[in-house]
Amino acid sequence: MGVSAIDGSNYTDINAKTIDGWIEEGWEWGTPISHEKFMRAQVGDWSIVLTPTIPVPRAWFPKSLAGCHVLGLASGGGQQMPIMAACGARCTVLDYSERQLASEREVAEREGYEIECVRADMTHPLPFADEAFDLIIHPVSNCYVEHVLPIWRECYRVLKPGGRLLAGLDNGFAYALDDAGEHVVRGLPYNPLRDSELAATIDLKEDGVQFSHTFDEQIRGQLQAGFALIDCYEDTDGEGRLHDLRIPTFWATCAERR
Repeated sequence: MGVSAIDGSNYTDINAKTIDGWIEEGWEWGTPISHEKFMRAQVGDWSIVLTPTIPVPRAWFPKSLAGCHVLGLASGGGQQMPIMAACGARCTVLDYSERQLASEREVAEREGYEIECVRADMTHPLPFADEAFDLIIHPVSNCYVEHVLPIWRECYRVLKPGGRLLAGLDNGFAYALDDAGEHVVRGLPYNPLRDSELAATIDLKEDGVQFSHTFDEQIRGQLQAGFALIDCYEDTDGEGRLHDLRIPTFWATCAERR
């Protein structure tokens, strides 16, 4: 099933339903952390990921998370936010997937903490006041939206001065290859909304509507939004041919509002 009936006004609704379906099938990034992992985090034994395999450096976080207001942006699923809550942070999570938000509520009820869950589309202005947050955690998810710069501008707006944006980013390389990661089969950008031949090949239930993004969009875009880049690293997919060849397909960035 292609995307001929999809335009820029409804593809995010399709992606939300696609992700709900992945979770029903046991998607790795929709599986909440265990009670044991939450308990370990409460005594300082914790880490989170923004990309598939490499833990985020502790130096990227405030020295103390106690009392920090953290926004999990497209970060539902009960993985990053429970860890932040276990460290004493006050957490808000925004996601467009009902199932991802349900997981956040389930973990919060299980562990006895409060979390504000907001169902919203991050391609629209974020429903938060200026300078509301100390920290934004944004795992890989920009690959499900067509335009990235407006999101960076909204992140800048809702962060306090000195606040940080920790982002996981798909570098777009894998979108040029076949599913086995062996042959280059298409050029970039990968954008089914602008490429009718590509659109005809998309299975919405299986893949949703995804997009490749460039270094300019994702990292230069953070600078254009006003951020200062503090640190970054690369990561692989954790499995498959590109991983076996040690070819990075993701970036992670730590940027600060000055």
